[in-house]
Amino acid sequence: MTLGRALITGCSTGIGRATALELMHRGYEVVATARRLESIADLEVTERLCLDVDSDASVAAVLAAAGRIDVLINNAGLGVEGSVEELPLEDVRRAFETNFFGPVRMIQAFLPAMRERASGAIVNVTSVAGIAAPPLAGYYAATKFALEALSESLSFEVGHFGVKVLIVEPGGIATEFGANMMDHRGKPGPYSSLASQWEGATTTLRAGQEAPGPDLVARGIADALAAEHPPLRLPVGEDAQLVAASRNSMNYEDFQAAMRAVLQIDW
Repeated sequence: MTLGRALITGCSTGIGRATALELMHRGYEVVATARRLESIADLEVTERLCLDVDSDASVAAVLAAAGRIDVLINNAGLGVEGSVEELPLEDVRRAFETNFFGPVRMIQAFLPAMRERASGAIVNVTSVAGIAAPPLAGYYAATKFALEALSESLSFEVGHFGVKVLIVEPGGIATEFGANMMDHRGKPGPYSSLASQWEGATTTLRAGQEAPGPDLVARGIADALAAEHPPLRLPVGEDAQLVAASRNSMNYEDFQAAMRAVLQIDW
């Protein structure tokens, strides 16, 4: 007996691919999607569909093709790094289109049927950057803060209809996410010294350990979906859990001072 039918965005690599395999293993039917269908041709799932979350037409086509969807996992994302002052607005708009408006398109497409059935789950993958905005990632963090806010409001609205909402907040995860990142941190300028300091900060936050693989996030998602009363927010990884616990236990000034001390940032 299947546990339901799950649709996952951004399954080419990383968290999306790992989650597709994990949910198949757990007994779900999985509809894996990616912008390039050939990138998921080897993925052993129930169905594979081409999807560009930036496109209204593409989302509508997948809605028509996918059939009943019980779990929607908005995972597709785009990285953008650089100072608030210097980062081109064209790149900012691209990041918001994928990271925020992409999930919005998917939610507006697939939620009505869940609401009418009085069952379903929507999983929005944000980031530890959606808990606390790091330097030189303000715009990326803004896309994730926006998705966090949307998800919080959404959970209030649709819980009444029996639809669950889960916000997944990964920390540093070893994926190929950085390969397509729009990265403006390396150029010379007024923030180059900060970029040099921040380069080693994430390693310090992980206490010198290697970043965990995407399977950790996939298992977290699957476990939360299996729980009768899952938390709204799920920080994944020791670094994300540390940041979430610290951010929730002190005011911002104390949090910032603690992070500067831990990460050895004197900027």
